Amino acid sequence: MAGKSETLQDLSTVYVMQPVAAADWLIIAPVVWCILVGAILLMLRKRTDIQPVIAIPALGVLVLMTLGLLAHVFENGTLTMTMGRWLPPFGISFTVDLLGAFFAATSALVALGAGIYGRSDVDDTGRRYGFYPFLMLIMAGILGAFLTGDIFNLYVWFEVLLISSFGLLVLGSERKQLDGAVKYAFLNLIATTLFLVATGYLYGLFGTLNMADIAVKASELRGTAPLMTLVTLYLLAFAMKAAAFPVNFWLPASYHTPRLVVSALFAGLLTKVGIYALLRILGMLFPVEREELSFLIAIAAALTMLLGVIGALAQNDIRRSLGFLVISGIGVMMAGLALGSPAGLSGAIFYAAHSMVVMTALYFAAGIGARLGGSFELTSAGGLYVKNAFIAAMTLMLFFSVAGLPLFSGFWPKIMLVKASLDIGAWWLAGSILVTGFLTTITVGRIWVLAYWRPAADVDPDAGPMTPLPMGTTIALAGLVAISVAVGVWPEPVMALAQDAALGLLDPSAYVLSVFPAEVTQ
Repeated sequence: MAGKSETLQDLSTVYVMQPVAAADWLIIAPVVWCILVGAILLMLRKRTDIQPVIAIPALGVLVLMTLGLLAHVFENGTLTMTMGRWLPPFGISFTVDLLGAFFAATSALVALGAGIYGRSDVDDTGRRYGFYPFLMLIMAGILGAFLTGDIFNLYVWFEVLLISSFGLLVLGSERKQLDGAVKYAFLNLIATTLFLVATGYLYGLFGTLNMADIAVKASELRGTAPLMTLVTLYLLAFAMKAAAFPVNFWLPASYHTPRLVVSALFAGLLTKVGIYALLRILGMLFPVEREELSFLIAIAAALTMLLGVIGALAQNDIRRSLGFLVISGIGVMMAGLALGSPAGLSGAIFYAAHSMVVMTALYFAAGIGARLGGSFELTSAGGLYVKNAFIAAMTLMLFFSVAGLPLFSGFWPKIMLVKASLDIGAWWLAGSILVTGFLTTITVGRIWVLAYWRPAADVDPDAGPMTPLPMGTTIALAGLVAISVAVGVWPEPVMALAQDAALGLLDPSAYVLSVFPAEVTQ
């Protein structure tokens, strides 16, 4: 079923009897495309030479699909497609609003950058072990999570991306990778178990797993069902997946161990799926319970921000420092969730999209810096500005962006969140955001001074010219930096998208009417 219906009794009006419009297939096309290309790449796993030749154009097509879906949703509103002949809430529905479409398009752009960067970062052994098939399958899980309208289906797509992430994490089978994978898997499996327990509990209370149906029934059950217990379980599960305090210790223990492109992909996308789930379930389905938990969420957000950036400041390894900056950014997003206002939620959405791009690019820059300097250790690095001024300049732009300095993409969502905090008198939360930005500036400034500006200690004057960087790594980095700069200079389109997406969470009537056209939402 795709499109609108007028009555739930007349099947001729419930089902789409004429051919579905081509644009409506974009609702499910990104997920199907990722699975199909992943299967083809898996069959060709021994042909390591042609895997990037297939995967990179396929990721380019994925970007076009998701951008087309975003434009379609922006023009026509929330869209729903229900599988098979089971009507909602029994059939599995894909329901796409601006939030899901916006995150899907941003994640596809990041995946394209990872595919290009991975061409030189992953050797033949890594390709044979499945880098590109796993990349396509993890994108299927991520996009499925952003586009589904069913909570159990959300769990399923989490499992798809989790299994794929295990494969990417141990790519190469080095000792440190296996150690990081054990820590990553153990904590994520606990979070997944909590997610499944909460979902079973939800089904027992509501008798449905369709998000639109839950949004309608929540107000009816609020006085009789223990919804606060349910929402607390979801908060704990997704906070663990998003790496929020105090359940964030798995991330810095694992994100520095895999190949650089895998770390970049994880930093950009995986934790944001947890944030998306928090926004969807707490922000749209259970806003009253979110309001009651808002102070607790705000405390966790402030501690995540501050402890994350302090951890980053204490590191000598650039990759470990970036892992703590990922955690700090999660705290900024959770601050928007705690506020729960249109400005707060739109700031969180904007910051999540910014973080997808910038954190991925920062890992790319760290990998290129290690190629040039021979080490990720600040005590060993030096002179990177002299070795490649263009890479150093792009890295500096990313440092400005992650610190929230003007005029880069990280500046605007932080301004939105600070203003939203002050509007309700939460000066301490606004102060936490500003202090975090200040400490982040010190952290990235320290990396810049020690690794890029300080002269290298062991320069050999008789050494020949350096081996040129692979073109793919420079292109991937430059593309993501260009997005950050463009959004910083011209933030209005992204800001408007984030604001409309936030309003869709606060007023889910369009979401409900897309699934149940005959329902009247009060």
